[in-house]
Amino acid sequence: MARLAKTIQEQTSLLPVKLTLLLISTLTVMAGATIAPSLPAMREYFTAVPNADYLVRLALTLPALFIALGAPFVGIAIDRLGRKPLLLFALLLYGIAGSSGFVLSNLESILVGRAFLGISVAGIMTTATTLIADYYSGPARAQFLGLQAGFMGLGGVLFLSVGGFLADENWRSPFLIYLMALVFIPFTAVFLPEPQRNQPKTASNATNTPQQFPTNLVVLTYGIALITQIVFYLIPTQLPFYLKQIANASPSQSGLAIAISTLFSAISSILYRQFKARLGFNAIYGIAFINIALGYGLISWAISYTVVLIGLAIAGLGLGLLMPNMNLCLTSVTPDAFRGRVLSGITTFFFLGQFLSPLLSQPLSYSVGLGATYGLASGLMLILTGVALVLFLRWR
Repeated sequence: MARLAKTIQEQTSLLPVKLTLLLISTLTVMAGATIAPSLPAMREYFTAVPNADYLVRLALTLPALFIALGAPFVGIAIDRLGRKPLLLFALLLYGIAGSSGFVLSNLESILVGRAFLGISVAGIMTTATTLIADYYSGPARAQFLGLQAGFMGLGGVLFLSVGGFLADENWRSPFLIYLMALVFIPFTAVFLPEPQRNQPKTASNATNTPQQFPTNLVVLTYGIALITQIVFYLIPTQLPFYLKQIANASPSQSGLAIAISTLFSAISSILYRQFKARLGFNAIYGIAFINIALGYGLISWAISYTVVLIGLAIAGLGLGLLMPNMNLCLTSVTPDAFRGRVLSGITTFFFLGQFLSPLLSQPLSYSVGLGATYGLASGLMLILTGVALVLFLRWR
């Protein structure tokens, strides 16, 4: 058993294993945002469909609802049945369901495909993050979680930019990007080992140092994930319309603008380990929230495309710190036996926030305008900064 564990440890230190995990993680960003630049053209195409304005935005966020609904079941399955088989199935489903929008002829069918896409993302995101927590520990885990979030951001830059340019030609073309998941299936099958769980050393460690389930911390982290994603998803769901309103921006310009946010998010995620080496979880949350508040505040007052880009860059720096901070915070204190379920929970609230975002922001934007909506989001993040700092000062 010791030799087997050593072999797995040697495997997970190899570049192909790390690169496969990181590339798979980029697929979660593609789930909704890839088609964001297509939304205005898609709305025009389905203009005769009742409630088309709402349903088109739903095409962007519906995967998030099914990710939220599916993640708890994924967490239970991967803790009981293993990680790798579920990941392989999720990649196959992702490629088929995600690309279905390219050929489907009506909006209802596209929404069904988006729902199945969400189920597949629940499997990919929860399994990939759980594998990282299984494979690595200590500073190596912190570094890899930062790299994971960074690659997700870089993937967003690439896919959003490509999606924007493809949307200039045809609103259906960005759906083809989802076929990328099929390319990763053989690499997953060959390079990723199934972790050896329930080993004797785990029982021994549990006997020597009993672990208590951190209920309060888990609930608080889930709440942060929900609120910040409601705020974050104002970018892909509302920004293309806001940019068209203030700058008559094209789909490619909207895609590039959203990509700016993900680029700066990737930069701060990659630097997360350096932040964590000097600061506690609560301080990093505070820095993240303040950056988002400043960025959204700038967007709300913007009168040009360039000013919006600056605001997106500042907000992106904060957004990039959130995901690795939440994941590391939870994996650092959660017993191994509950790891999959706890990480599936954060996936649930993460994407539930994305789904709820347009449901909350759409009536608000109709009432006060898109600029004021971004301003209110900025104020909410300032309030959250104070609340989070007070609560997290009680735990380090």
